[in-house]
Formats: sequence, structure tokens, C-alpha cells
Amino acid sequence: MTIQHPSWLDHAIFYQIYPQSFYDTNGDGIGDLKGIIQKLPYLKGVGFNAIWISPFFASTFFDAGYDVCDYKKVAPRYGTNQDAYALFKAAHKLGMKVILDFVPGHTSIYHPWFKASCLDKKNPYTDRYIWSDRIMPPDPETHWVSGISERTGSYMVNFFSIQPALNYGFAEVQHPWEQRPTDPGPQSTIKDMIDVLLFWLSQGADGFRCDCAATLVKRDSDKKETAKVWQKMIGACKEKYPDCVFISEWSNAKQSLSGGFDIDFVLAGDTGYPLCRGENPYFRFDAATKEFDSWWANRSSDFAFADQKGKFVSFTSGNHDVNRIRASLSEEEIRYYYLFLLTVKNVPFFYYGDEIGMNDETGIPSIEGAYGRQVARSPMQWDESKTAGFSSSHKTYIKIPSIAERKGISVVAESSKKDSLLNYVKGLIAFKNLHPALDNDAVMKFHPVKDAMPLVYERSKGNEKLLVAFNLGHEPKRIALHGYQGNILFSLGSAPKITDKTILLAPHSAVVVA
Repeated sequence: MTIQHPSWLDHAIFYQIYPQSFYDTNGDGIGDLKGIIQKLPYLKGVGFNAIWISPFFASTFFDAGYDVCDYKKVAPRYGTNQDAYALFKAAHKLGMKVILDFVPGHTSIYHPWFKASCLDKKNPYTDRYIWSDRIMPPDPETHWVSGISERTGSYMVNFFSIQPALNYGFAEVQHPWEQRPTDPGPQSTIKDMIDVLLFWLSQGADGFRCDCAATLVKRDSDKKETAKVWQKMIGACKEKYPDCVFISEWSNAKQSLSGGFDIDFVLAGDTGYPLCRGENPYFRFDAATKEFDSWWANRSSDFAFADQKGKFVSFTSGNHDVNRIRASLSEEEIRYYYLFLLTVKNVPFFYYGDEIGMNDETGIPSIEGAYGRQVARSPMQWDESKTAGFSSSHKTYIKIPSIAERKGISVVAESSKKDSLLNYVKGLIAFKNLHPALDNDAVMKFHPVKDAMPLVYERSKGNEKLLVAFNLGHEPKRIALHGYQGNILFSLGSAPKITDKTILLAPHSAVVVA
């Protein structure tokens, strides 16, 4: 099969950075790009070789940077464009890649494009956003705002009232003010977005994670028109920068990968089954139900489609929109999920702080449109000082939990403990890197089982074949060796008992064998 993705993805392990909460170098209480540069050696030392940075563009920050005012300018609170270029160079010098968070669906109401579109006189940006020709009544399917422009009508918003929807057209036109994706207005939007993407690629960025990628074209039930938009934008970038990577927040591999994306996320809550968070996640020991088998049956066609296209799906430890994994799983249970994350076929993503077991921080008021999501956005805990080593300021972007509340969880503390979660993650990544059969592009064969447990799959590449098995339940489970020698390469929990043809997995255990 011809590889359809940049080859560096075969070994990529991503780390998501929420820049305002990562590391502050100038003492204003907000993380910055120079802080990311300073911490690159730490990330490299853990084993991460690619980073995804949440939006750092100029913004009014009503939605934490997902309300962009200028796509080509770094927000002053994070630094300058020169800092971004320096970050790209520093990462590349360490052999690391940098992915930016691209927000294509909407801007801030303070973006110059939107200000121009509000004018009554027709101009090049009149059709940049979705406007009606009248004041729109309440609508259960779409959201509209009126009364802030000299222009007659209402503008559609994607989420908050300050996020007007950019115009990529309607797959099904029902009103005279709606445009088709091929009309001049939507085509101008695509043209300018390609210009933004090429600008950052020309400065050294390695690709983009694309926010709400499935929602560009409206009333597009099968997403075929949205896929065409992405084919055009991604195609223009790949033509000039063939090694750039596009990652979709879509959770439908068939649709997104058909649009040209290299990776589609498997997100918690979007795929019909919670693996590592929620009330009854699969990786919680002795959970009441274990439905991975049926989940896999429903998702296997997506994985097969990704393989066919030479593309990927990705699992994550978490992200800025969901509760932290530590809020749902114990540290011991997290170790099992991380073993899965780094051995199953995918391009793995870790959320900042998940490598040290940071937890949700309750009691923090909403900030910048978080509305509950702030619990997973607290400052990175670098050390056990009052400000957690995040900043010299005591007035930080989000309140830093007290030392007692942090319970000794920090990079410094974790680094000094041989059996810490951080050192486990380091060792697990090193183990993954030693085995070609665990490369992201290595073949995977999933073993269906009749019962809820065990979870078993094979990985293979070249001359190496590995068997991975989990028993998260409370009863021992026996599985066939399927021709493997039974050489234990990695294990968690009680050591398995190997016979010439079977493995007996103790409760709460996992193993990788050759």
C-alpha cells in the first residue's frame, strides 16, 4: 500500500499545549511562547516529538482564543510573531514538529472582515459571513444575532454571539440569502483561508489541528460539500508543503479522511463509548459493563477506511474541552489506558499535565468562555512552590490550587520518584520506540471476544509481531497465545502465567508478548 501521509507521523507522539496555562516567562500570570520554548527540552526528554498548540492568534479571548481577530498575528499576551518563528526553529532543532490550532468556522466580531461585512454598502467582505436579509426569529437549528450593524438582517453564529459563522455556503439552499459553496462569497472565504494556512507553513509550522472541521458548509447532512472545501484547502497546502499534516476535530474518519485530512480524532463522548472518562469508562477496573467489543465493531469500518487511505485515527488522554482523565480513573487505571494509547494503532495525543496526573480543579470560576471547562485548564504544575513554578506572579490566568490541593503532583516531584506516573510514561514511550510493531503505521489485528474481557489485539511490522492483552475485570482470564512464544516484553499488575499455548491474565493486569 502506498503511504498517503507524511512519514514522520509513523513515529509521532503529540503533546497538546494550552498556551495560557503552560509556562509564564514575563510574570504577567499568563503563559507565553517563550515559556513553551524553554520547556521543549522537558517535552523531548519525556519522549514527545510533536506538539499541538491551542490558538495563539490575536483575539478578544471571549472564548479563550477561539474567537480570532487576526489569523496572521500572535496575540500580544503570548509574545510576537518572531517568538512563534523562534519556537518553530527551536522545536525543529530538537527534532520536534509544531502543529497550530486553526479555527476556520468563525472569527471574532472584532475581526476586520466582520466589521466590513456589517457595513450597509457592498464590499469584498459583504458575503464573508452568513447574513440573512431580515431579522431572524428564534430557530432550534441555527443561532442568530441582530441589532449590532448598520446592515439589515441577522448574522449566524456557530457558538457564542461573538463568533459569527464564516460563509462556506449551504449544501441545501432554502432561502434567497443562502449561497452555494461554489458561489463567489464562499470561494473568497476559502481563498483567504488558504492564504492564512500557507502563511504559517511558510514560517515553519508543520501543520494544523482544525477546530470543528465538520461544520463549515451548513445544512450538509452527509458532509460531502464540507469535504470538498477541505480537499481544496488541504490540497493547496500539500502542493507546496507535502510534509504538512492536517488533523480534524470531526470524529468520523470516513468523512474527514475523504476531505484530505491525515488524522481524525476519536474524542470522548463523540464515538458512542467512553474509554477513559465519564461515569463508567472502559478502563476503570471492574466497571459494571465492558462494551469495547461492540464499540469496536461499530468503529472498525472507520479504522479499516483509515488503513485503506493510508491515514490515521487518534486517541487522546484528554483535551481542553473535557474533564481530565484523572477525574475518572485512578493513577493505576490511567497506566493501563496509557499502555493502550501507546500500543493500539493510532497517532497518540497527550494533554498537558496528564503525564503527571493533574486532576480537575473544582471551585475555579469560569474564565474566557470556559463555562465548566476551566477545571481542565489550570496552570501546569512544574514544582511544589506556591505558584507551582508556572509564574512569578500570584495573579495568574486561572487560579493555581494550593500546595495541599495539588497533593505533591508536579514535574519535580514526579521526576524524583522512580515509580511515578511521569517516569512510567517516559518508560512506556521508550518501549514503544524500541519496537517497530508499535509504530503508528504498524498493522493491527483486533481479536473479538465473547465476554467483556479480555481486550486483545496484535501489532506487526516487518519481522516483528506482538500480542497485547488487557484484563481489567475482577476474574482471571485465559487467552490463546496464537502461535506467539510467550516472551513477556512489558506487563502491568500481577505477572501472567504462560503455558506453551495460553496466557492466564490475573485480574487488573496487562501484558505485551512476543
